[in-house]
Amino acid sequence: MSYKPLVGLNADYCSSRGDQPAFSYLAAGYSDALAKAGAVPVIIPIIEGDEDLGRILDMLDAVVMVGGADLDPRRDGFMLHPSVRPLDRRREEFDRKLMGMIVYRQMPVFGIGVGMQLLNVTAGGNLFLHIPEDLPRALPHCDTTDPAHRHALEVEMGTLMERVYGEGEIRVNSMHHMASDEVAPGFAVTARCPDGVIEAIESTDPNWVALGTQFHPEGRSASALDLRIFEEFIAGVAGKKLSMRLVA
Repeated sequence: MSYKPLVGLNADYCSSRGDQPAFSYLAAGYSDALAKAGAVPVIIPIIEGDEDLGRILDMLDAVVMVGGADLDPRRDGFMLHPSVRPLDRRREEFDRKLMGMIVYRQMPVFGIGVGMQLLNVTAGGNLFLHIPEDLPRALPHCDTTDPAHRHALEVEMGTLMERVYGEGEIRVNSMHHMASDEVAPGFAVTARCPDGVIEAIESTDPNWVALGTQFHPEGRSASALDLRIFEEFIAGVAGKKLSMRLVA
């Protein structure tokens, strides 16, 4: 690839505790996967000003919204379930602002884990707050004793996910208790667990490169095949950039 897109990554955040200062951090798997896929990763710090954040987005070609703890359902008009372990307040406020600007601009975006959930919610969808209660017949989607826990994946034909995985048995990592319920307008489900739980979504607008995976293709338990999702995403971002240059 001759052109390497600049792809932003939101950072995780930990508030100060006692003598420990607050700090931002990023699991290296995200930036490593983007670099391998042919992009230049850029970490986006938590900043307060909308104008400053807009300036950063102007310089980027796409954004990957990383995984983490849970969204606070009270921010979307739901009660707080006892199983919910919310993101740090400052990170969630920033992530929601960032995703709102991304959706408004229809900027290329790839949401992973809670990043996919936030993409769905911001675009108009909603969430199941606790799979064991909301979908009692579902398979286990989180095993605290086995970080490499995996389950099967069923992909929709004619989608990015089908281009990545093709046919045959597919298994992906699974580490979540919340999941997408109603999918936002303009998005389609592109992969599910055999129990019906949504594992991937994709924009149906051919002019918007936007997708999400509930599983973690950047994780230590990911396969080489999982990493191809990043390659497909970056190819779509580069293609969009090229078409914009040709039109200009």
